[in-house]
Amino acid sequence: MDWRDQGILLAVRRHGETSAIIEVFTQEHGRHTGVVRGGTSRKIAPILQPGAQLDVTWRARLEDHIGSFAVEPLRSRAAAAMSGRIALAGLNTVTALLSFCLPEREPHPNLYHHSERLLDLLGQDEIWPLAYLRWELGLLEELGFGLDLSACAVTGATEDLAYVSPRTGRAVSSAAAGDWADRLLLLPPCLRGQGPAPDAEIAEALRTTGFFMENRLAPSLGNRPLPEARGRFVDLVSRPR
Repeated sequence: MDWRDQGILLAVRRHGETSAIIEVFTQEHGRHTGVVRGGTSRKIAPILQPGAQLDVTWRARLEDHIGSFAVEPLRSRAAAAMSGRIALAGLNTVTALLSFCLPEREPHPNLYHHSERLLDLLGQDEIWPLAYLRWELGLLEELGFGLDLSACAVTGATEDLAYVSPRTGRAVSSAAAGDWADRLLLLPPCLRGQGPAPDAEIAEALRTTGFFMENRLAPSLGNRPLPEARGRFVDLVSRPR
């Protein structure tokens, strides 16, 4: 069996003396793993950097085998990732979350294209945290844990939305929150696409989305903890620049 696709390199680990096992998020075949023969060589190792855009050909005798990849570089994102702390932390977060969240060999074409566009913005630190927030909202939506922030869950109002219910993931207005406000999650305007936004507001929004990632998404995946890279990225966004 064999197929050819494009993908984002998520992770690399050494395999034996000269080979590497790579994990790639591909456009048509989802998250896929395979062996790259000679993956530790001087010729191939520089290509195998997380975040790289690759042309990959996968071959295996049977479909359920791990198989092997032949890889060709399309573009590297290494220089952009090393341009600053936000870029490097952001790349590590995106690749770690995709590896953590995605079922193996299950296509997610919309998420793939959204992820590719986000990674192509690496190095543009003024817009990247907000772009990442929108990507994370899309990730939750894609995996069945999307937030409904269009109207108040209690009154149906579309104005003065200030909170998110931790139970339902729906918006709640200030008037409807009443005495329950301290039990609700904050709804910064940037969560509803009302931006641009300062980093402090984006960090607050990421704490809200993080609640659903930790308490809804992670338990659905076997209650594994979220990748530490995400926490480091949120901490970095929270600091003044």
